Amino acid sequence: MPFASEVRLEGKAALLEPIALHPAAAAFSDVAVFGHAAVLSRPIEPAEVESVRINGDPRIHTLSFATTKPACPSAALRTDVRPPRLRFPAKIAPLPKPPSAEMTIPLKERLSSALQPPITTLLGDTDVWLPFEPFAYQFDGIQFLYSRFAALLGDEMGLGKTMQTILAMRLLFRSGLISNALLVCPKPLTTNWMREFSMWADEIPVAVIQGETHARRRLWLHDRSPVKLINYEALTRDEDLLSEGKAAFDLVVLDEAQRIKNRESNTAAVAHTIKRRRSWVLTGTPVENHAGDLCSLLEFCNNGRKIREETNAVLRAETAAVLLRRTKEQVGNDLPPKLITDCLVDLGPAQRERYESAERDGVRQLNLLEEAATIEHVFELIRWLKNICNFDPVTGESAKAEKLKADLEEIAASGKKAILFSQYVTTIEKLAETLADFRPLVFHGKVPNVQRDGVIQTFREDRNRPIILMSYGTGAVGLNLQFANYVFLYDRWWNPAVEDQAVNRAHRIGQKEPVFVSRFITPQTIEERVAQILARKRDLFSALIEGLEPAESVLTEEEVFGLFDLKFMPRRNDAA
Repeated sequence: MPFASEVRLEGKAALLEPIALHPAAAAFSDVAVFGHAAVLSRPIEPAEVESVRINGDPRIHTLSFATTKPACPSAALRTDVRPPRLRFPAKIAPLPKPPSAEMTIPLKERLSSALQPPITTLLGDTDVWLPFEPFAYQFDGIQFLYSRFAALLGDEMGLGKTMQTILAMRLLFRSGLISNALLVCPKPLTTNWMREFSMWADEIPVAVIQGETHARRRLWLHDRSPVKLINYEALTRDEDLLSEGKAAFDLVVLDEAQRIKNRESNTAAVAHTIKRRRSWVLTGTPVENHAGDLCSLLEFCNNGRKIREETNAVLRAETAAVLLRRTKEQVGNDLPPKLITDCLVDLGPAQRERYESAERDGVRQLNLLEEAATIEHVFELIRWLKNICNFDPVTGESAKAEKLKADLEEIAASGKKAILFSQYVTTIEKLAETLADFRPLVFHGKVPNVQRDGVIQTFREDRNRPIILMSYGTGAVGLNLQFANYVFLYDRWWNPAVEDQAVNRAHRIGQKEPVFVSRFITPQTIEERVAQILARKRDLFSALIEGLEPAESVLTEEEVFGLFDLKFMPRRNDAA
């Protein structure tokens, strides 16, 4: 492999250890490299390198150099030839000391990363087989990750964060810039990550850390697979091993990284203790509830450097240094439209009477409690009222279910598929009975893990099963359901980011037709008031991530109490 052993920095000669370059690396007579991107396409001989200049911050630099030979064109992408599986060393060399918040990236590593050819050239290597060519914005995402020691990939759900991450990791391995990596994800997504690795990097062995304590410890310490995959729950159980420093990685990736948004949680604490040199976080929802959600993610990216939470402007500046986020609107040419409708469904007379009676009784009970009432008392009333909006608990009447059945008649007749989301398993179970003629499939927390892949496969392949009923908690992340064109939000989740995740099960890369989203809302009920709160939370997300000023900052306890006509000021519940 060619290398450069002497460079000139700011006009002064400096002798370095050999810097390995990719075999496809090349040079133009004057090349500017912004961030870590390069335009290189043929080997550089040591004698060719006359000068190298690095300006500005070591993490975001401009590099230029001169050579004596012209460049040749990049190789074209190859998708027709599969390479042999790569052989990885049985023993991985010990890692250098991970960079601290105060340390800069060593010059050798900066040059080694910067003097790589562009991603399209690396992926054009005849040994790199791809099932199909990524979109242009995905190449940008791969380049972003590949060049970063600290990265927050915040693409909206459905734009292919998993694929971009795997290809960036694959190129880092092939370029010799990393030798091992740890990937942490929610437990239900383990199967999906394994499937995606087999599609996009099947030459890279992946070990799943699971099982009993002794089995996991053996995998941590003795398995030599270059990629280890573990779920968040198992990670926290292995806290002692990680805190002892017995496992260290060139790269750690946190998928659905909002799992560490609470700085005080055990999950966040354990994630921060992992010894690592590169830190990537993946999440389509960097802000779920309030601005503080971002801080823990940014601190992980920056290897523990504390992030001040003084103003939105400070957080925006910190976020901009590590964030790449694209929305479906920005890459709209690659996706069909998403059409969202707020479907107002009036309660029938009996269901309306039941609802109003329950709200009156609930408010009266809260007023009797006075300052002893906590936010949990209010949430309990909200949950009860939302369930009545779904189904009358006495008669079983449901205005929403009647509307849904009418819509499903048309969907089934056209051969299309629909996904329905609800917060409540009891609602899903009642809907399964109500919609029995449509043979609905169910997918929620009570469905055993071993059966879930089969449920999804049946929904995908059986034309006579037009609808699947899902809980937000189980079905909103990690599933690729782009063969469905209709999404029903039967009731509204408190967090608009979770609703977006649910909708994006269908509206994602691979979808060929428009996606129609119906958000059921019963007027003059708690659902209408909740919808107004969700709109304010969307303002907060836009303020921090998309650079707009917020209308409101965070939903307070007072606002939750304000959903009802109470005659007292709430006692603040700091534990809530």
